[in-house]
Amino acid sequence: MPIDVRRFGVGHRRPDGPSGTTGIQGQVIESGAGGLITELAFARRARIAPHTNPNWTYFVVIEGGGWVGVGDERSRVQAGEAVVWPPDVLHAAWTDGSPMRAIVVEFTGPLLALPGVVEGSATPATRGDGSLVPRPMDTHHRGVDPESEEGEPP
Repeated sequence: MPIDVRRFGVGHRRPDGPSGTTGIQGQVIESGAGGLITELAFARRARIAPHTNPNWTYFVVIEGGGWVGVGDERSRVQAGEAVVWPPDVLHAAWTDGSPMRAIVVEFTGPLLALPGVVEGSATPATRGDGSLVPRPMDTHHRGVDPESEEGEPP
């Protein structure tokens, strides 16, 4: 099966953005029976007008930051944060003085439980709680000079 590469980002966005938006360019990455995945690029002072839809939607900020509204609540968001827009609840997103990029994932059907996933709750971590520990390089399967090699390890 060939690799299916979907392009988005600069040079691949529609210049007019989705309907109900101002100052936004977007590119659909996937659209099918299960949902929709879109990249949105917000200019300064851009906005998605308040609206509802019947689907669960995840608004994942990947660059910059701005604001989101869900129902009567408003919150500042930044890269590395995701917001859940529940079905049939008024929601919006906008920027003020800085641009923002987001990936929007919308599920058109009910969210299904995945095998092996246990229902429960998680305690949110505060910033700085986690850490990445460097893993020693395994040179057994690679050349003597790993700095000169490119690509993924075997």
